[in-house]
Amino acid sequence: MIAFLKRRLDHIRGSGEAAVTVPSLDGALRPNQLLDRAEAVREVRAPDVLAVAGERVLYAAGPAVHALDGTEVHRFDSDVSALAAGPEEVLAVGLNDGGVRIVGGPHAGGVPGGPYPCPTALLFDGAGTLWIANGSQDRAPDHWKHDLMSRGASGSVWRVDLAGGKAERVMDALAWPFGLGLSPQGLILTEAWRHRVSLRCPDGSVTYPLADLPGYPARIAPSGDGGWWLAVFAPRNQLTEFILREPAFRARMMAEIDPAFWAAPALEATDSFMRPLQGGAQKHLGVVKPWAPTQSYGLVIRLDEKLHPLFSQHSRADGRRHGITSVVEAGGRVYAASKGGDVILALDMTKGRAGV
Repeated sequence: MIAFLKRRLDHIRGSGEAAVTVPSLDGALRPNQLLDRAEAVREVRAPDVLAVAGERVLYAAGPAVHALDGTEVHRFDSDVSALAAGPEEVLAVGLNDGGVRIVGGPHAGGVPGGPYPCPTALLFDGAGTLWIANGSQDRAPDHWKHDLMSRGASGSVWRVDLAGGKAERVMDALAWPFGLGLSPQGLILTEAWRHRVSLRCPDGSVTYPLADLPGYPARIAPSGDGGWWLAVFAPRNQLTEFILREPAFRARMMAEIDPAFWAAPALEATDSFMRPLQGGAQKHLGVVKPWAPTQSYGLVIRLDEKLHPLFSQHSRADGRRHGITSVVEAGGRVYAASKGGDVILALDMTKGRAGV
């Protein structure tokens, strides 16, 4: 009852969940251009998920999984939406048309439980347990924009016992869970539409050590010293926050306009005059302002072991390496997949200050 009354009060006052304000990029999130200056290790169309299998870094792009040198490892009938590597290079693969498969090892084949219509992240906990983030119960992974504009909150997290053939839904009513990690304190979960990183403790309690982010968090991966790397795939802005509170406008926009031109977050930068943010709002003397309001952005945040931000690397409004959906650390290097920039980047592990 108290939560209901608080939501009603927020809607009257324009506060809390009803606010259209967006946190500024400051402190550890102070903007720079480090992603635009990072080394491009492979240019490929829309790389999405990265995973570390033994000593190899794998990436998924479209229906195929490749090694970082470009060698095709596996190909599927549908686009790959989630990928995880387990012991002895066993892979778990989530597909855009629904479902999760195990490739290799004693549990090869389909995964029990579900259904999992929207696998967005996978994580092995040893050889016998698989964690699954199901972004939505009624949307496919590539319809993420539809889920956001519908204010979807039907996501869930599952723990699957591969040997026992059992699955347990441990969290539900989530707003697009997109990243999973395991720490000594429990399960780490990113929730994109609520702009936060959650920690689920073994007793089932949930805390929110990182909330009210200025963008939509995607996948999260451990760093070598006990911290974390967090990918943020798109920025929040006041226009989107306002539209999310206007159901009639959203319904008409979704019914009448191509999703590529919605007033919504985007993965890729574009110069199309059809985009809602353009002209004087973004350009001065024909040049895109780095600080302009934008629908797409590139952002990787380095977190400490308590999930507090330490520093960050950016591709600003005038950059092209946007839509960072995944980041991993392997072999003393950090790799980030820029789905909107069609490139896999090797990041400097220590730089992150403005002007560097």
